[in-house]
Amino acid sequence: MSPHSDRTRLIASATRRGQGRRPVNPPIERASTMLSDRAETMRDDADGPTYGLDGGSAARQLRAGLADLEGAADAFLVPSGLAAVTVPLLALTRPGDEVITTDAVYGPSRRFLARYLAARGVATRFLPADTDAAGLIAALSARTRLVLMESPASLTFEMIDVAAVTRACRERGVLTVLDNTWGAGLAFKPLAQGVDISVQALTKYVAGHSDVLIGGIAATDRACLRAIRDTIEDMGWHVSPDDAWLTLRGLRTLPVRYAEQGRSGLQVAEWLQARPEVSRVLYPPLHGSVGHDLWARDFAGAASLMGVVMTGGNEAAGRAFLDALTLFGMGYSWGGFESLITLETHQMAYRNHPPALEGELIRLHVGLEDPVDLIADLEKGIAAFSTALTVP
Repeated sequence: MSPHSDRTRLIASATRRGQGRRPVNPPIERASTMLSDRAETMRDDADGPTYGLDGGSAARQLRAGLADLEGAADAFLVPSGLAAVTVPLLALTRPGDEVITTDAVYGPSRRFLARYLAARGVATRFLPADTDAAGLIAALSARTRLVLMESPASLTFEMIDVAAVTRACRERGVLTVLDNTWGAGLAFKPLAQGVDISVQALTKYVAGHSDVLIGGIAATDRACLRAIRDTIEDMGWHVSPDDAWLTLRGLRTLPVRYAEQGRSGLQVAEWLQARPEVSRVLYPPLHGSVGHDLWARDFAGAASLMGVVMTGGNEAAGRAFLDALTLFGMGYSWGGFESLITLETHQMAYRNHPPALEGELIRLHVGLEDPVDLIADLEKGIAAFSTALTVP
């Protein structure tokens, strides 16, 4: 294991010596057909991929970088963050199995579990979003094949004691998958906590520029890796050389962007928490927020994505808040260089156990803009929200 930090290793892998004269970044190899010199070597991948689906130089370097970052034996690339979740679920479950997760799981992941897997004989139990490790462990049954976790969870940002859950699951032969997009492989290391498979929407922080859709899957167990590899191969879920190249470029600067956005995110969260118009800020790095103790124990940094529960309000007031902003983009993503905002109260209707919210739920992603300017922008939004509440 290299003695260097993540920040150094992600750069050093590009500049290591002994490879001859070359560009810093690998070339983009747009190819479906890969030619061989002799018939006897056509099926031999020792000299590189035998077909374009297997990925060129950028894909190979990206996989190696992700595996190193995650502490994995290998990592795979798929066309989206959702695919990073669905591939392990497809690869590792069979009819009659049960998956356990919580109500706060990422919406498209929930849809896949409830619609696609259920139709194929794999049941899912959605526990309340605030279920702790003891409650989740108690829910394990003889049918439970896999536990899908997010920590923090989507939209309401609940934390869970991942190490406690994985210990109990290993004792029972239950597999664990953790969506680590918020931790980005930097702030949290799922595999070191005993998780079997760590997945990420590389679309978000790793790519970092809101211009690519891609997912990553990392694992150490050879049987899991083989099942995932075979599923990707059988389904034909591969990524383009351009997407791999863009994501590899983002990976090199990930630690700097992630740290800067985390600092700005905390500054914005602290300002919001002090506002009387805000009931709660759902952001584990914030003192007094949900899951702060677990975040402080297990995480080495923070993303800049948070939930904001307003003091009262309705959808019309929420829309007035968003419409008054000029710096925050309105868009359904996060992790890029730009700040984004969405309304999320309506998403609670899809949960089996909707949380009690004091008002409208807004999701914020803090980008690389000056946090002072972002706070001034939010002040305009809060003023518009308050005005909307007084309109009969």
